[in-house]
Amino acid sequence: MRYLLFSLFFVLLLTGCSTKEVFEPKKVTGDWNALKKIDAEVIDKTADVAQLENGRVLVKNSEINASIESGYRVVGESAGYILSTDIDGHLHLQNIDSGKVTKLDLKKTIAAASTDGDVVAVVFANGKMALYDLASRELLLKLEGATSVALDARIVNPYFMNDLVLFLTLDGKIVIVNKNLKKRLRTIIVSATEYFNNVIYFDILKNRLIVATATKILSFGTSQKRAEFEARNIDHNGEDLYVATKQGDIVKLSADLDLKGKVHFPFAHFLALKAVDDHLYALEKEGYLIQLSKDLLTYKIYDVDISDESYVYSGTDRFFVGDEAVLLKQDAASKQ
Repeated sequence: MRYLLFSLFFVLLLTGCSTKEVFEPKKVTGDWNALKKIDAEVIDKTADVAQLENGRVLVKNSEINASIESGYRVVGESAGYILSTDIDGHLHLQNIDSGKVTKLDLKKTIAAASTDGDVVAVVFANGKMALYDLASRELLLKLEGATSVALDARIVNPYFMNDLVLFLTLDGKIVIVNKNLKKRLRTIIVSATEYFNNVIYFDILKNRLIVATATKILSFGTSQKRAEFEARNIDHNGEDLYVATKQGDIVKLSADLDLKGKVHFPFAHFLALKAVDDHLYALEKEGYLIQLSKDLLTYKIYDVDISDESYVYSGTDRFFVGDEAVLLKQDAASKQ
C-alpha cells in the first residue's frame, strides 16, 4: 500500500511538472505585420543598449558602428561613449563620433558603468562602487557596497545629474554622491531582500525618481512612497507609470504610485512593455502583441511572429527581437 501511494504521488508529481499553463487569448484580432528586418541579430542587451552580432550597437532605434572586441560585452551608452567591458575588469569607452577608444584597467569584474565625459562611475560585481577621472585614470572615490545572493540580469548603470552621481546598487539601494566633493551624501533603500535585489529600473517621472527592484518600486521626491510588485517590465509615457508583472497583470500607476488601472492576462509572460503615442504595447512570450489603450480599459491582441528564445530590446517605438523589429506606431495598427 505504501508503495502504491508513493507511485501515485510520483505520477501526480510528474504530471504536474509536465503541465505548463500558457497564455491563450480567447480572441485574436489578426496578424501584426508591421515587422522590419535589421542588419544583424541581437546577441546581448542591457537596460540602455543592445549588442548586435555584427559588432554594431543599438541605442534606442539607431545602429551605432562601435567596435566591441571579442570577449567584451556592451555595458551602456553615455555622454557620447559606448562602454564595454570584459570579465577581468578592462573597461573600454569608445567615442561615438571619432571612434577613439579610452581604456581603463580596473582589475575587477564590472557590473555597470557610465560616464559624463570627465568622470567614470563604476559598480563592480562584488557591489563596490568607484569614481575615476577619465583623463588621468586616477581613482577619485571608492565606496563599499554589497550584492545579492543572486542577481537579476537587468542591472542599471549609474546616473549623472549635474554634480551628483546616483549609483543604483546590486543590493537594492540608491547611493547619492557629489562628484566634485567626492563624498557620499545619502543612501536610500529601495528594498531589502536576499535574492535578486539589484535595481532593475530607473527613470525620472514628473520630477520624481522612479526606482525599482524585482519586488518593489520606489517613488522619491520631496517624499518617499513604495509599492510591491513583481515587475517583469516597466515603462512610462511622461504622465503615468506602467508595470507588467510576473502574475500576468499590467498596472497603471501615478508618479506617486497610486493605482489608476489594472488588467489581468492569465498566465501571460511578458517580454517587453512600451508606451507609444496613445497606446501601451506588451509583447508576450507565446507570440502575441497586446495593444492597450493608455487607460487600460480596452485592448486588442495580435499574433506576431517572434522567437521567444531571442533577446528582446525596447527601442523608442519598436521591439527588437532576434533580427527583426516589431514596429509599434499607430499607423501600423490601422493596417490590420
